[in-house]
Amino acid sequence: MKSIELKVARIGNSRGVRIPAKTMARYRIGDTLVMEERSDGILLRPLASATPKLSWEETAEAMAAAAEDWSEWEAAGADGLADIPWGASGVRRVAESRQAYATRRTHRNP
Repeated sequence: MKSIELKVARIGNSRGVRIPAKTMARYRIGDTLVMEERSDGILLRPLASATPKLSWEETAEAMAAAAEDWSEWEAAGADGLADIPWGASGVRRVAESRQAYATRRTHRNP
């Protein structure tokens, strides 16, 4: 996206900018828009989302119609992750024993 320098005009006690008509049409901005103040600047966006979210059924249909190659995802099933127990084991281990850690720590800080 290219940057466009806009002039700030005085409108009563406020200020305003003119947004080019092509930009307004591209982002489907009508009479109102939403302004969000962010840490990196100001975001102006249409009041309603420009692209409506798809339902799960519509998403599945769109994925099937795309005819994408999902063969690499099938290889992920053979990585062994399904065989790993994901519950908490109750046993926690560190790289060294508590005694070794305590000994090393006391020698370092007299």
